[in-house]
Amino acid sequence: MAFSLDAFDYTLPERLIAQSPAEIRDASRLMVISRAAGQWRHGMFRDLPDLLRKDDLLVMNNTKVIPAKFACYRSSGGRLEGLFLHTQSDGSWEVLLRNAGRCQPGEILYFDTGKTQGLELLENQGEGQWRVVPNPPGPAEGILETVGVTPLPTYIKRPDAKNDPADRQRYQTVYAAHPGAVAAPTAGLHFTPDILNSLETRGIETVYVTLHVGLGTFAPVKSDDLTRHEMHSEYYVLNEQAAVKVAAAKSAGRRVVAVGTTSVRVLETVAAAHDGQVVARSGWTNLFLYPPAKFHVTDALLTNFHLPKSTLLMLVAAFCRPGRTEGLELLKTAYAEAIREEYRFFSYGDAMLIE
Repeated sequence: MAFSLDAFDYTLPERLIAQSPAEIRDASRLMVISRAAGQWRHGMFRDLPDLLRKDDLLVMNNTKVIPAKFACYRSSGGRLEGLFLHTQSDGSWEVLLRNAGRCQPGEILYFDTGKTQGLELLENQGEGQWRVVPNPPGPAEGILETVGVTPLPTYIKRPDAKNDPADRQRYQTVYAAHPGAVAAPTAGLHFTPDILNSLETRGIETVYVTLHVGLGTFAPVKSDDLTRHEMHSEYYVLNEQAAVKVAAAKSAGRRVVAVGTTSVRVLETVAAAHDGQVVARSGWTNLFLYPPAKFHVTDALLTNFHLPKSTLLMLVAAFCRPGRTEGLELLKTAYAEAIREEYRFFSYGDAMLIE
């Protein structure tokens, strides 16, 4: 059975789109879905250590969100909005620019710093994407720390959403370590130091992978034929220590619990390249998982509630019934229950554990 794009649509009351995080990270709600029983129950995220098995292995994405959103100006005074994507090997940046239709290669756009720092346009790559170079030269992370703001999703429409210092801390996991993401791995936003300590006390092991979340996660699916959708590539790292622990857990029959769809994509990308085996590897992935995809490594998934017609929703639907197509029905029924119970949706919203 081939799904159309509309099969992944659902109606969400706007009031359920979380505009701010829970006051305390682990005070969010948690829906626990049993795939075997096709049932769910309601709980709280702070109860996660008690809901997991003592021999589970949690795989968490330790990417760090950079303040990738910025404003810049043409010499004429025209204002443009930009989003940093990543740095190329030659030091140039890949960025998205809004309202840059009249811009030309060679032009310099200035940040709001008195024309002392800006970006030289090198190449228009189409669909709003440009290759640029900082002028004067400098590392992206340092420049953006000064001129950038947190790249919150467009559905967060708080009056202060474009420049709230609190978002720099809350739109970031407590274990973020490696800068490079332009969006948070949101399933990890619920964790607190106390939760991590409780997991350790119970003997539940955790390992970290890195996937720098980029456009690939959020780009809309434009084709009704899902096989024709091409994901943007995102950089990932699965180091030797993590690979050994994941492989050992699988060999021992323990559950590998992925925290977030980004962790799933790292694990399944590596497995797909090595006949289902987990080995240390890094590179770029454009893996797109949708029903009836199979999962070689992931045994349970902790994730947030995702946008209609998104590749994230498609991945979760596939995971609900790996290798089959019935997962979408189970997921949409659970989403309908979450809406009735007024769960909070999307990046700053509540979570679900799918076992």
